[in-house]
Amino acid sequence: MAHPAHHPHVVVHSPALDGSRRVTADDHNLGVASHLDDVVELLRLADLDVVEVEVSDIVEWQGGGPDDWPGLSEHHERPQH
Repeated sequence: MAHPAHHPHVVVHSPALDGSRRVTADDHNLGVASHLDDVVELLRLADLDVVEVEVSDIVEWQGGGPDDWPGLSEHHERPQH
């Protein structure tokens, strides 16, 4: 069985205070994502077509998984009566 072409190690870093997450491939900064769709787009722009970034072997999620964008959820608290 032939070994597939080298895929860079992609890291979606822990969320920043605003909930955004830096995305790197090997030692290259791909950009900052504010949502899972942003991660997909950053990888596409880097010619890394990863169909399912949530479960891909080349994508490492640090500080939470693909559903963790804590600073970007709504911060509106309901008034207490």
